[in-house]
Amino acid sequence: MGILRALLVWLILVLPASAQQTSPPVLIVDSERLFVETLYGQRLSSELAAQATALQAENDRIVETLTLEERSLTVRRPEMDPQEFRAEAEAFDRKVQDVRRVRDAKNVELQVANAEARSRFEQRVQGIVAGIMIERGAVLVLEQRNVVLSVRAANITDDAIVRIDAELGNGTE
Repeated sequence: MGILRALLVWLILVLPASAQQTSPPVLIVDSERLFVETLYGQRLSSELAAQATALQAENDRIVETLTLEERSLTVRRPEMDPQEFRAEAEAFDRKVQDVRRVRDAKNVELQVANAEARSRFEQRVQGIVAGIMIERGAVLVLEQRNVVLSVRAANITDDAIVRIDAELGNGTE
């Protein structure tokens, strides 16, 4: 069995390049790099980061307000009637629960916006990647994360980044 393997490896190495090219090549692309390194992906990332920063700032302001309100209630407690304190504490708890629900909903909205932006990006660049695939006579493009071993020439990420920037720019329509 070892001799057969050695013979097979030898045949692959000595066959001329044109004989090896009879089967269409498989190409590789790193879609994360496409998103991070293209002008379009960078613009989307910047916009999404700004939304996340604004949401975090809003969350911080709300936490500060609720913290002050809780301290006020704690400071006033010794002078308050127990029933009055209980009523205010329960109202405060309901307010905190409501705020938490709204904050959670806004976080989900941001996650959905991220996923939708990424999906739109992938849809728009898919045609460009497909064009490179056809130009090179390939029948398949694999995601870099799924590849265990390859030759560098199979990776079209750099070419795709250049072409995406040239054709889509920052992605504004």
